[in-house]
Amino acid sequence: ALAGLFFSRLETGGDPSRIPSALVGKAAPRIALPPLEGLKGPGGTPLPGIDLVALSGKPTLVNVWASWCGPCRDEHPVLMQLAKDGRFNLVGINYKDAPENARRFLGQYGLPYQAVGVDPKGRAAIDWGVYGVPETFVVARDGTIVHKFVGPLTPEAVNTKLLPLIARLSGN
Repeated sequence: ALAGLFFSRLETGGDPSRIPSALVGKAAPRIALPPLEGLKGPGGTPLPGIDLVALSGKPTLVNVWASWCGPCRDEHPVLMQLAKDGRFNLVGINYKDAPENARRFLGQYGLPYQAVGVDPKGRAAIDWGVYGVPETFVVARDGTIVHKFVGPLTPEAVNTKLLPLIARLSGN
């Protein structure tokens, strides 16, 4: 039976990145995560942690990442490009990571986030329904999760799905 299930998934072209999220259409978890200690933003000021209530008012991308995650490295240039778009907030949840490794990762690859909250035990990720890293959630201005991307964001996914969704959510 198990072999039949695997064979049917191969035949139907099951896309593992299309894992459904029970949270799409519902309010985003009201989390407040502490900042990544020692992380400095532009101008040398400490980068804040995540408080989604404070970010309401425009769409927000919540990216769950870790320095030990290979696909997160692949995704990072895409996030750096997205950070230049002022129509939405881009925040990161650093998942089960050592602070020094997370700071080193962002120092090496760049800082796309406006805020980084740390989730050392993975409890916030459980509240968000995260299966693994990276995952990115699109949160509307009213705090509703409208889409979930599983796996690294690609230029194709950004151009065909994410940017049209952001345009709709931001009224542009």
